[in-house]
Amino acid sequence: MATTKRPNRKEDILQALAAMLQSHAGQRITTAALAAQVGVSEAALYRHFPSKARMFEGLIDFIEDTLLSRINAIVQEHKQTEQRIELIMQLLLIFAERNPGICRILTGDALQGEQERLQERISALYEKLETQLKQCLRERKLREGKSFTVDEGDLANLLLGICEGKMQQFVRSGFARLPTAQWPNQWALLQRTLFAV
Repeated sequence: MATTKRPNRKEDILQALAAMLQSHAGQRITTAALAAQVGVSEAALYRHFPSKARMFEGLIDFIEDTLLSRINAIVQEHKQTEQRIELIMQLLLIFAERNPGICRILTGDALQGEQERLQERISALYEKLETQLKQCLRERKLREGKSFTVDEGDLANLLLGICEGKMQQFVRSGFARLPTAQWPNQWALLQRTLFAV
């Protein structure tokens, strides 16, 4: 006898929230509008999430789990610093591009007027991403016998800032200016500048 898979309401709510963040750019999402989008009552929303902040935290958990697990896979599979950095930066840009609503969370745009702890969670995520980049850069001397002419921490901050800037442009353009646009040429420039030694 075949069993029918029950819908995962929590997942449906988070997907609907991400979709609304994309389609309602610049507007605050109300729980009433979200409930209507999911096709449930507001009370049903609150059975799964005690607050709207918890819904945003669910999306932040998804962002963090996805990015950090994929970065760990990159670090495990690739040993050359240049390739690791390229793949990590590319991952961040592609993830933002494929998830426009979630990109608004990454830039903080969707969190305006929401609880401060949500901004703190995103800041903490960026600190983890910067630490990963810094670690990859520091390992270059050990693995490849080459060092950078600048501090690895400063360089990691710059590389992450490039990704953040491209995400901001994406959101600001109403998702028209894709983060991966011009990226091959921009990476080639970074490559020549940073890894020439």
